[in-house]
Amino acid sequence: MAGRVVKVAGPLVIAEDVPGVKMYDVVRVGEQRLIGEVIELRGRRASVQVYEETSGLGPGETVVSTGSPLSVELGPGLMSSIYDGIQRPLDAISREAGEYVTRGIEVPGLDRSRRWEFVPAVDRGQKVAAGDVLGTVQETPLVVLRVPVPPGVREATVAEIRSGSFTVEETVAVLESDGKTQEVSMLQRWPVRRPRPVGRKLAPEVPLTTGQRVIDTFFPIAKGGTACIPGPFGSGKTVVQHQLSKWADADIIVFIGCGERGNEMTDVLLEFPELKDPKSGRPLMERTVLVANTSNMPVAAREASIYTGITIAEYYRDMGYDVALMADSTSRWAEALREISGRLEEMPGEEGYPAYLGSRAAEFYERSGRVVCLGSARQQGSLSIVGAVSPPGGDLSEPVTQATLRIVKVFWGLDDRLAQRKHFPAINWLLSYSLYTSRLDPAYAEQYGADFPGNRARAMATLQEEAELEEIVRLVGVDALSDRQRLTLETAKSIREDFLYQSAFHEVDTYCSMDKQARLLRLILGFHDQALAALEAGAPLEALLELPVRERIARARYTPEDELARLDTLAQEIATQVGQTRARA
Repeated sequence: MAGRVVKVAGPLVIAEDVPGVKMYDVVRVGEQRLIGEVIELRGRRASVQVYEETSGLGPGETVVSTGSPLSVELGPGLMSSIYDGIQRPLDAISREAGEYVTRGIEVPGLDRSRRWEFVPAVDRGQKVAAGDVLGTVQETPLVVLRVPVPPGVREATVAEIRSGSFTVEETVAVLESDGKTQEVSMLQRWPVRRPRPVGRKLAPEVPLTTGQRVIDTFFPIAKGGTACIPGPFGSGKTVVQHQLSKWADADIIVFIGCGERGNEMTDVLLEFPELKDPKSGRPLMERTVLVANTSNMPVAAREASIYTGITIAEYYRDMGYDVALMADSTSRWAEALREISGRLEEMPGEEGYPAYLGSRAAEFYERSGRVVCLGSARQQGSLSIVGAVSPPGGDLSEPVTQATLRIVKVFWGLDDRLAQRKHFPAINWLLSYSLYTSRLDPAYAEQYGADFPGNRARAMATLQEEAELEEIVRLVGVDALSDRQRLTLETAKSIREDFLYQSAFHEVDTYCSMDKQARLLRLILGFHDQALAALEAGAPLEALLELPVRERIARARYTPEDELARLDTLAQEIATQVGQTRARA
């Protein structure tokens, strides 16, 4: 028995009399068995969001419900994979159907023929519950996959545990509970719209170090935190996310290319396999999952791609890993919501977006967090979400940006004027903010010096004072400023050019450890303090600004990580040269 199509409106198909259909069921539409999802039920009619091109589909064609919600396959084989928005592996599609994604093609998310070496972690007769690790698989040289007891199992006894080489569908353990047995394989399926369960959430008190100075020092994000990168075209959103993917202190990276241009995603696909993981020297792809749903792919699949990616991220979080998810960009996801909502003839909200845009965005970002995982080991894992937003014309007052800012705790506002001046990352330090700063300060003070939080506050105050002084300079000229104010301008310039500016393409400057960041900031502010004292003792400002050590400060950011002791020597040179200038005065 099957229902029939009564109306086709782009990616929206209205079907009638589909037997046994429920909300969010996956259905197969037409002779080509196009994949769709039920998003509305009204009487005998079901509205189906089709994740493939619907051209040629017409009234009268069949619609069959699969009886299950849109789900992803979880197990060994996810790492290094490149999927489309509904977890079809693009490399497998390429081998089977050529360069283009054939409509209706069915390819499983995990390879059914590949065998994996399963190493048991429990013994026969042992008591286990949901989240406990049954065994491990060396998924890649960088990632050990922990095969868990499936969620929903309260308490069971291991009746049988096997060791050896298995496919993802073969049984590796048999659990017994209340006289019933349950066979467990390495393959699990999970509905993408339902968050995976955790033991409990923890406070965001551990920093997620990214190696980017403007982020780590001024606007930090915690492990399990949420951040938003809005900015106009060409301001560097994608490059910032690439840098975070390469250098963030995370075990697993999930990168979702949601509706971005195909050439940008191509850069990711070509660049990531060539990148080396800085910790191990292995290819970065060995701890990365890519979900590619570009702007030339069906618009409805953008909505699914966000949930596909975050469900995969939650799976690895539940193993105790720190996971970072990059979504580029949520604006395209919101546009997909707007298109489907319009075709459903729902009452539009601001700028045509659906009224539930804010709640849908909140549901997505709220799946982040640092958590205690299920299982007796009580491991801790985290899922951090960084979402890029592409507001039309850089207008930060538009609905998607505003809905996102009401949810996330970190705002990295990109500025096209900074980008035009070739200042990268083009994060505007006067607009951006982080609500994690006060929570992370104790950790920073303990690890990088008690003066670190104070130095950051002083540097930010200096940049804000610079903005005020520039207004005076534009009106009456720099000669109207006192020597103290001119020194402040020079210090702010040093903070901008020698600290905040960072080249993603320089082999040393592309990554900056927190220890190095603390030392660099200490150098810049140390020169300011000593120069200010010399000024008050009568030393001329010009002589202080022409000291050779200032050039050394400007180049300090290129100091390799294994030679940071040179920065201590530089601090001594600052004291010597400024002291000599002061003595001559």
